[in-house]
Amino acid sequence: MPRTYNVIDADGHVLEPIDIWDKYIDPKFRDRAPRIVRDTDGKERLDVEGQVLGSQKGFGVIGAIGARQGEVEDEAMQYIDGRKGGFDPHARIPDMDLDGIDAAFLYPSVGLFAGAIKDPPLAAAVCRAYNRWLADYCQPYPDRLFGVAMLPMQSIDAAIEEMRYARNRLGMRAGFLRPNPYNGRMLHHPDYDRFWNEVEELDFSIGLHEGASGGMPQVGVDRFETRGAKHIISHTMEMMLAAMSVIWSGVCDRHPKVRIAFLESGGGWIAPWLDRMDRHFDDKGFNDSGLSMRPSELFQRNCWISFEPVERSLSVLADFIGPSKILWATDYPHPDGFFPGAPKLIADRPELSAETKQQILAGGAKAFYKLE
Repeated sequence: MPRTYNVIDADGHVLEPIDIWDKYIDPKFRDRAPRIVRDTDGKERLDVEGQVLGSQKGFGVIGAIGARQGEVEDEAMQYIDGRKGGFDPHARIPDMDLDGIDAAFLYPSVGLFAGAIKDPPLAAAVCRAYNRWLADYCQPYPDRLFGVAMLPMQSIDAAIEEMRYARNRLGMRAGFLRPNPYNGRMLHHPDYDRFWNEVEELDFSIGLHEGASGGMPQVGVDRFETRGAKHIISHTMEMMLAAMSVIWSGVCDRHPKVRIAFLESGGGWIAPWLDRMDRHFDDKGFNDSGLSMRPSELFQRNCWISFEPVERSLSVLADFIGPSKILWATDYPHPDGFFPGAPKLIADRPELSAETKQQILAGGAKAFYKLE
């Protein structure tokens, strides 16, 4: 019997094993692959081509699920001590069952930093190795665990090649990009047209996902000092600019079959952002977009957005954009994730109808990822 999908985690994460590059990468790139290192303050961080990346708390806590709910982060924690289900699919399934989650779409942890790689061939090799490992991670539970491919946008040709490999050889139905500029190019850059054409041809979903301290341009973080402030800014504002790029600057208009999701940036910003774009579209003095329809209509046709289960604006936005355009996520096993209890936070909202809850819990994800 085919599986029924009533609860879908649209943005979970894996923890890549520390020996992933030794086992999966092309041997000629093995010595140059990203490595977790011990920094001068004793914290674990990621060395990417000599760039040492990671937050003030270090990389070791990235698998410390539960910190949001009040569990104390052990700043001496090592990466390898992260939640076991991040590394091991057999340990992940019981964790999913605790929350009644039928399926999870999986994004990277170490791989969130792959956009910082400057050399395109190295970036392509890292993505290929990660995607091969991720396919193996998902293989024991093919109807519950779904890998989202990492794409090396440092080279458009390499990204297209990897997308074809992920779709045709590994059976993946989605890929992820950082919303930040790669090589100074926004998502609507003319060089990307070939990429978006292939996205349509392969019927491939694209999830945009920011990462903290990721070695890429991040808007606004130079104006603040603290970890919290930088996280508030980068995740939401980079995604707002990415939405502007794909909607106002014409990606969705020129490529009517693309499916794009804005992930892990909160969801409440999308209403005033679409409203502002619509007002400029309607104003003849400002509408230099060349769009064939209003930005809010393009969002409805081509885009989805992920809300955190605790966002108070969720019910309002369900009315504004429709619950079928909403995704939710556990962010498991990251420390700011919601586990256990994320689906219950949505199911217990008295102001939402049963149909609205079902669309939020599963309907939006099924449509975005084309999960029948």
